[in-house]
Amino acid sequence: MARTSRVAAAAATLLLVLTACSEAAEDTAAAPGPAPLLAEHGLDGMSGKEIVDHLDRLDGAERPTDLTASVRPEELIVSDGTEELAVALPEDEFYLSVAPYVDSSHECFFHSLTTCQGELTEADIEVTFTTTDGEVLLEETTTTFANGFAGFWLPRDVEGVLEVTHDGRTGQVPVATGEEDPTCLTTLRLV
Repeated sequence: MARTSRVAAAAATLLLVLTACSEAAEDTAAAPGPAPLLAEHGLDGMSGKEIVDHLDRLDGAERPTDLTASVRPEELIVSDGTEELAVALPEDEFYLSVAPYVDSSHECFFHSLTTCQGELTEADIEVTFTTTDGEVLLEETTTTFANGFAGFWLPRDVEGVLEVTHDGRTGQVPVATGEEDPTCLTTLRLV
């Protein structure tokens, strides 16, 4: 009986020690500091949305060659080849980057803010996004960026048709903004 009491006492002591270490570690854990990867590229202090908007609008000479930034439905993955960082994007918005084309395009699923290049650079386009129930969520004239893309923050979890017109040519494609959908649209051919 004495042996059972000693084993129980030892187990209780061990449990107390382990619990105390866990609580101390939680209480003294430092808050995460600024990400060096973002600071090195002048992105420190920006939200995920601000980083996306900033990087997508850079011209070829300004684009960082030592950084990749991939837009996913819920986060932006930033990497320099040795370090990778996930930056949250708005919970209620979905970034869709569109590269309309006439002659040539490329396959793309997740938009790369530093490497994707579309055909129609700095081109004026008219854009309309209409949901499947007929609501027009986007109707504007804009100019594609130096990378040939135009980026739009759309509501999450909607489906519809995106129509683009440029220089008398028009094209349209179905679009969805769910967690499994592409953020890069390169299949919109203007005819």
